[in-house]
Amino acid sequence: MKEINIFINDKKFEVELNETKTAEKIYGILPIVAEGDFWGNEIYFEIPLEVPNEKPIKYVEVGDLAYWAEGNCLCIFFGWTPVSTDDRPKPASAVTVVGRIKGNLDELKKLNEAKIKIEKK
Repeated sequence: MKEINIFINDKKFEVELNETKTAEKIYGILPIVAEGDFWGNEIYFEIPLEVPNEKPIKYVEVGDLAYWAEGNCLCIFFGWTPVSTDDRPKPASAVTVVGRIKGNLDELKKLNEAKIKIEKK
């Protein structure tokens, strides 16, 4: 299992990538620097990778890091989204989960901008 660090406005979060091919490809293009956008309690940002969904799912958990094939984006889920039907995050459309973020993500709910940097550990 590969580990990476995601910095959001200079706050470090540790991530364990899973064993998907998509996670492996993301690891291979690091480092990534991006400006994140918000969609409810989700931060998403485009990355230089274009692959189809590997294991598409329609519901995720708080702390999931997922690849959204429709937008070539990575998504960080930390709470409800505008299409959620309960307090769980729900992506706009199917995503492939590529990892889990460790730690408390509640402080992300206070942000109004997200400068992202992702690097190998």
